[in-house]
Amino acid sequence: MTNLKSKKIAFWIVTVLLCLGMLGGGLAQLFKAKPNVEGVVALGYPIYLLTILGVWKLLAVFTILIPKYTLLKEWAYAGLFFLLSGGVISHLASGESVIKALPVFVFLCLTVASWYLRPAERKIIINNKY
Repeated sequence: MTNLKSKKIAFWIVTVLLCLGMLGGGLAQLFKAKPNVEGVVALGYPIYLLTILGVWKLLAVFTILIPKYTLLKEWAYAGLFFLLSGGVISHLASGESVIKALPVFVFLCLTVASWYLRPAERKIIINNKY
């Protein structure tokens, strides 16, 4: 019982940190904050990409936090995983230092941890009978 309770507490701590980061980042991208514009230009991407990324992040946060809709949650986690892993790769491939990629990598790790720690009611249960 204690292990399940500890896991649920860990899930919510990690998930709240993830969602706060994605919410703040998504809003900054939607409003085209100067550091975001400079960052996306430095990586060689067009500025309009900020709007797309911002909307995706906000939708992912909403989806992860609402109850039920387990399949949609899987898509949100997958979307964040692809978005953030692509961000890490973009930083490294463009010749930036590992330090510049580190914040994105931390949120990638939070995404994986939140997905892994999610309670049973937030998982898709498939009953395969072979």
